[in-house]
Amino acid sequence: MIQAGAVLLLALACAPSTGQRRSPLNDFQKLKATQLLSLNQRGSGPEQEEPSDTEECARRCMVLLDCRAFHFNHQRHSCQLLPWTQHLADTHIKRNIHYDLYQKKDYMQNCIRGDGRSYRGMQSTTEKGKNCQQWRLKFPHDHRFSPSLRNGLEENYCRNPDRDERGPWCYTTDPAVRHQSCGIKKCEDAVCVLCNGEDYRGLVDHTESGRECQRWDLQHPHKHPYHPHKYPEMDLDDNYCRNPDSSVGPWCYTTDPAREREYCHLRKCKTEKRPHVADTTSSCFKHKGEGYRGKVNVTTSGIPCQRWDAQTPHRHHFRPEEYECKDLRENYCRNPDGSEAPWCFTSLPSMRVAFCFQIKRCTDEVEVEDCYQANGEMYKGKISKTRKGITCQKWSAGSPHTPQISPAMFPAMHLEENYCRNPDNDSHGPWCYTMDPSTQFDYCAIKPCAGDKTPSVLETADTVVFAECGKRDERLQLKGRIVGGRPGNSPWTVSIRNRKGVHFCGGSLVKEQWVISTRQCFSSCDTDLSSYEVQLGTLFKDPSLSDPDKQALPILKLVCGPSVSDLVLLKLAR
Repeated sequence: MIQAGAVLLLALACAPSTGQRRSPLNDFQKLKATQLLSLNQRGSGPEQEEPSDTEECARRCMVLLDCRAFHFNHQRHSCQLLPWTQHLADTHIKRNIHYDLYQKKDYMQNCIRGDGRSYRGMQSTTEKGKNCQQWRLKFPHDHRFSPSLRNGLEENYCRNPDRDERGPWCYTTDPAVRHQSCGIKKCEDAVCVLCNGEDYRGLVDHTESGRECQRWDLQHPHKHPYHPHKYPEMDLDDNYCRNPDSSVGPWCYTTDPAREREYCHLRKCKTEKRPHVADTTSSCFKHKGEGYRGKVNVTTSGIPCQRWDAQTPHRHHFRPEEYECKDLRENYCRNPDGSEAPWCFTSLPSMRVAFCFQIKRCTDEVEVEDCYQANGEMYKGKISKTRKGITCQKWSAGSPHTPQISPAMFPAMHLEENYCRNPDNDSHGPWCYTMDPSTQFDYCAIKPCAGDKTPSVLETADTVVFAECGKRDERLQLKGRIVGGRPGNSPWTVSIRNRKGVHFCGGSLVKEQWVISTRQCFSSCDTDLSSYEVQLGTLFKDPSLSDPDKQALPILKLVCGPSVSDLVLLKLAR
């Protein structure tokens, strides 16, 4: 049962820290929208009624030796301390949108940090396969250790009560073998890194200099644009090293206010040949073109590309030897950073980068198996892929995109599962919200039925004419879908960046001092805007004080649209 007391320790834990801004949440792994239940609820503590935040709940749990996890209730802003984790036999988890579950890392991880003295996992066999002896027993091997809540000598689990440099160990049930190491790997060695580590999902939470990582879901001590809900595919919960921006390797923000971010020391995978890259193409590109390996080496407007192994006329960090899986050969168009399409640095000193949009998208990556009549408003088929091969989001789901059209709003439209539909009678045919966080919606790989003369998006490809800029589109108000040309090829396209110049969102200048963008770019409608700016005229140019087109303006105000809209307006300084 969760014990009361430890008042002095609690007071010390709750006292404001100096120097490093380490959060007590760093000791916990988070499961969103999850509740942990036990067949024996008698051991759980009562839910704290006084208002709390997650960090306060973590402090309370840390000072109580028998607390291993806690629920945070979003409705009541309260927490419930728990003496168990999901690994115990009589517990189970269930989805509950009102709760987040935080469990102590020491009880959840199957790897160790340092010498593993804090390891509280459930491995109970040695590295040579021998069963461990119960710590409370003195047979077949007598010993001096007595189980307690502090030393964690439970059952027959591997532990390191004497700080053995080899890590956790145990006495064995074999009378001829007194004790053995359990061979539990260190977290930095447990999962190796392929390529630049964009897919790394290991549990290292310290940098190569030994600094502890800041949690991705916190904005202190360093503010940053990588909110976990904006990058669900990057697994940015907790404070583990990740690579969301296609850097040379996994990294993290640190808990040291004086050091914003550092790379992490991780083991490289030993492989003789380069890992297979999915969806490689040479004559067209799929999705965002990360797998494009063709030999186009000029931009859309015909400007020759700069060689990737050169640093003139533009200096950059995409050195071929550091991005061996990106195939940065010669001066071919590539997409090493997850942009919207293949691109390159240009050979013109006045133009830094440009896209290679003349490379066609692969239209045969999704087999067209169905057709629709008229605009497809009555289409009831089961195609659930877009023309670019992206899987559709379920109409009833709330992520990765918040839908403006739902089954409840249009019950007669058969908005089932994630099937393509056209509930707003879009003239270009059935569409859907997508599972790609960077693509809110896309039209589907469905053509008009034979004899129907209505042009489809598949036939008009990238020459679709949308609503004229500046004129009200009644369908747009209903759909909440941003329509228009490609970012970068219109003079009113802007880049929303942090004060270090890192781009994280785009927008459009709709009037002097006003930019329209999406609410997903900001953590809330009350976001601190002091660390953001809007840059105009820099998408394809080197920033230069002498460039009359280049402007970097602070954001004075953020205005969120109504609750049915994902749009925001940004007011800029003159």
